[in-house]
Amino acid sequence: MNTTPSKASAPEDKTGTDWWGEIRALFWLVLAVLGFHSLVAKPFYIPSESMVPGLLTGDRLVVSKYAYGWSFVSASFHILPPMPGRIFGKLPKRGDIVIVSPPGVRTDYIKRVIGLPGDRLEVRGGTVILNNVPVKRQPLGTLHIPVDRNMPCREDEYPGARVENGDGTAYCALPGFRETLPNGRSYTVLDTGYSVGDDFPPITIPEDHVFLMGDNRDHSADSRFPVAAQGLGGPVPWENIGGRAEFITFSLDGSAKWWNPISWFTSMRSGRAFSSLRPQES
Repeated sequence: MNTTPSKASAPEDKTGTDWWGEIRALFWLVLAVLGFHSLVAKPFYIPSESMVPGLLTGDRLVVSKYAYGWSFVSASFHILPPMPGRIFGKLPKRGDIVIVSPPGVRTDYIKRVIGLPGDRLEVRGGTVILNNVPVKRQPLGTLHIPVDRNMPCREDEYPGARVENGDGTAYCALPGFRETLPNGRSYTVLDTGYSVGDDFPPITIPEDHVFLMGDNRDHSADSRFPVAAQGLGGPVPWENIGGRAEFITFSLDGSAKWWNPISWFTSMRSGRAFSSLRPQES
């Protein structure tokens, strides 16, 4: 008997989008990004001049989140409530540049670690004194910092410092010093004259706290100033430290326009990409 083989039925064509699948994929992607930002590293933007000359407004840099262990400020967007202590915690070293949130404030600052727990610290006439020994400062003469939209060198902030070149460019002429901490780590600071932060009474830094200062000493709200004055309110608990600044990825001078893609490239400052933010070791 002859039989005709039956044709295999073709699979049904699926039409449309698997929206639940797309949502799940997006969820896991967002979770992975947030996890990386919270546990490994995150980008950071410099919004002020408090760390000039080492960091300029418009610098973009990478902050490692694991350098000192993790705390409630490690989470992206500061979504966790304040909690004491750190997981796998360790103290930063003198001279490290760190991001920090002032107590009770959900904003990231960037400053340099100057004092550690148990240190006796004061500032007298602009000189930091650690454990009764003045921190070594070597004059570097006048530093020439290029003027641009992110570093305008305004007269009210730096009187008489702006110098115009014959070719239409300008720079900010500011006095620099090489500061060397007791552990031999050194970096450059600015001291532009008298300011209210030039004198800070002697204190003993409590356990699990650090004292932080900006490199632009006369234009930095840091541990010398109360939180109400946008400072850090004295020595900061170590759990308020969010990570360590590692290197600059790129830097913008403030001239970029969102509607002009060419300006995204022409606004980049040359010579700053991949600059290390670790202090020099002697």
